[in-house]
Amino acid sequence: MNIHEYQAKEILNRFGVPTPRAEVASTPSEAKQIASQIGGRVVVKAQVHAGGRGKVGGVRLVDSPEEAKKVSAELIGTRLITKQTGATGVPVDKVMIAETLDIKDELYLSIVIDGDLGAPVVMASTEGGMEIEEVAEATPEKIFRIAGDPLIGLTGYHARDIAMALGVPKQSLKSTIKLVSDLYRVFIENDCSLVEINPLVITEDDQVIALDAKINLEDDALFRHPNLAKMRDHNQQDPLEQRADEADLAYVKLDGGRVGCMVNGAGLAMATMDITKSAGADPANFLDIGGSADQKRIEEAFKIIVDDEDVEIILVNLFAGIARSDVVAQGIVAAAKETKTTVPMVVAMRGTNAEEGLEILSNSGLDITGAPDLAGAAVVLQQKLLELGGSD
Repeated sequence: MNIHEYQAKEILNRFGVPTPRAEVASTPSEAKQIASQIGGRVVVKAQVHAGGRGKVGGVRLVDSPEEAKKVSAELIGTRLITKQTGATGVPVDKVMIAETLDIKDELYLSIVIDGDLGAPVVMASTEGGMEIEEVAEATPEKIFRIAGDPLIGLTGYHARDIAMALGVPKQSLKSTIKLVSDLYRVFIENDCSLVEINPLVITEDDQVIALDAKINLEDDALFRHPNLAKMRDHNQQDPLEQRADEADLAYVKLDGGRVGCMVNGAGLAMATMDITKSAGADPANFLDIGGSADQKRIEEAFKIIVDDEDVEIILVNLFAGIARSDVVAQGIVAAAKETKTTVPMVVAMRGTNAEEGLEILSNSGLDITGAPDLAGAAVVLQQKLLELGGSD
């Protein structure tokens, strides 16, 4: 789950991580009032779940409360389009008004889960203010990594090693060590999947402050953090993804795809997306209905796919175990008839009650072509795409 920058900084502050003075505004008048309280010269930052705001005018330095009001009026109520949002962008409902700092140096600090190590990894770099992917590609030697122990945590000497790798001034070393340790606590105690400070700044008076903040929370752990779950901003989600969340479906909308995918199991869903690409088309979505989906969830999953205007054909790939093929088929038929869809389908069903499921589909009167397996589905999909007007 993504949260806004102002929410991330609220969490950081609770754990003792220093951030610039800032408040969030929902109206231009609130922005003016906050700017007056802070001191006039402030930064106005659009609150959206996307990086790259500064490059498209979503982060602006202003010199007065009146200018803060003007800039906020230009941002609030619009949609911000960055390289991470897709063509439609995301809505700006709030702006954060933050104090300016006299910055001497910009650094990078983050914590992520390393799947190979099965542990949190702290990454630090002297190249703050840049995207870490660019640093990793151009100058990988400038990224310093230390893994925290899942049981012991991040030791004091490891926090010191990180502070030393960042090259902070001697007088800032103690506060940096504390900041690193506190940030690790933020990550662990809130079940985060990412905590990123970019940039972490050294001010002219040698204070170490988290100028920016990004926190992603692990969805599967939110039941332990009801206060954090309330931070979800549904307005930042694609409407189809929001519906999927409410139906407890794992769904991600993908830009530019023509093939709607309905699959059970995340690994099989990834393989299905790969086979779609090999057939000459892009998948329109990732959708895992899960192993225990009932007919109601199947119906909603199908409706979500159909309601995606980019979808021209649907690929259903089911390896039934707990999820029975006949139940999935009944859900597809019911949803297709309710939506009156004419979108053609390619269906591969194996496993529990596969014959019954295929029979239900074949007797439905829908435009469905069966396939014996995933490889066979790829062949049929390719043929159908050619009939629809060629591959991508």
